[in-house]
Amino acid sequence: MPDKVTFEYAIIRLVPRVEREEFFNIGVILFSKRKKYLGVKFNVNENKLKAFSCELDLDAINNYLKSWELISKGEVSAGKIGHFEISDRFRWLAASRSTIIQSSKTHSGLTDNPEKELNSIFENYVLEA
Repeated sequence: MPDKVTFEYAIIRLVPRVEREEFFNIGVILFSKRKKYLGVKFNVNENKLKAFSCELDLDAINNYLKSWELISKGEVSAGKIGHFEISDRFRWLAASRSTIIQSSKTHSGLTDNPEKELNSIFENYVLEA
């Protein structure tokens, strides 16, 4: 059995009207230092979005989240943040924000497969939520 390593994750939330503090989960950021893994997975449910706010642009939100995905992969097209060390990219992605896309506080756990863990957390907290 492979050794389990620590990981940290944050839930990505969409807060359509920041002043009302209502949100729904749209993704997950997961980081494992020992496995050198940083992943982002997201899905914006258009029906939930319309129930919260008809004014938001789904394409703009998805493009913003795709930039988070590029940052997680350390892509050159992610700009200066994409050049940061993997742990610094995670901290940047999981930092507190007052915009419509926010991250939860970070949580930790143990895993032997960070990508499998990312998918499991995504299914439990985004798709089933």
